Amino acid sequence: MRSIFRRKEAKSPAIEPVPAPFPKLKGAEIAAEFSTPRIGGDFYDSIRVSPERVLFGLLDVAGRRYENIGLLSLAQYIFRNAGVELFSKIDINESNAMAELSLRINSGLIQASRIVHSCPAFLACYHEKFGTLCYINAGHTPGLLRDSKGIAELASTGLPLGLFSHAPCDAPTVGLEKGAALLLVSRGVVECDAERSDSGEEFGLDRVKEVLQMISPTSAQDLCTSILNRARQHYANAPLCNDMTALSLLRAA
Repeated sequence: MRSIFRRKEAKSPAIEPVPAPFPKLKGAEIAAEFSTPRIGGDFYDSIRVSPERVLFGLLDVAGRRYENIGLLSLAQYIFRNAGVELFSKIDINESNAMAELSLRINSGLIQASRIVHSCPAFLACYHEKFGTLCYINAGHTPGLLRDSKGIAELASTGLPLGLFSHAPCDAPTVGLEKGAALLLVSRGVVECDAERSDSGEEFGLDRVKEVLQMISPTSAQDLCTSILNRARQHYANAPLCNDMTALSLLRAA
């Protein structure tokens, strides 16, 4: 498998990877949005891997986009093909499958890179029947889960991908009650240089939480748009320092 990934990366041209349309979910919906222009290594994708499971992820390969398009394409290739292989059977251990998927993407990035490319990633499998989410957070911005109890952080469960050949990530499972919302944002939303904004401050994760707590989105797309609009307003007169991306999953009430 490793040699296959290496040959593919060596022979493939640097083609901009295109996210697949999000699958329609039973009793939930998922959406994502990029802020333009895109200058960094943000990328999201999704794929239905079984009648009741949908796999999705948000990755951020370090470096400028023109430098890492090939790595993004490779990560997408492994995500889709290994994702189907690992998650398509009915009776599987989702935690083990998620850990294996992260190891394969990690291995592919390391083999294809001439230099170290850190790749924070949030990968998750949503089970429609049970409303559960099995995930890994490989050094990514914390996922935010809003439900009737408030907002909980789905913090890092391991190191960013692309750094070490053996860097396992824990893969916990959380339940999404009806009406719950999951929000993922990339580092560019929360960590742009403070001096670039009129306020002299980063937008920060706390502001993302405030927006998530206050708004009542009509759709997953509406939630993504609202978050990015607030971040763009905060950095109104500043050039973008990184990609800004939001991904959300809403479970119907």
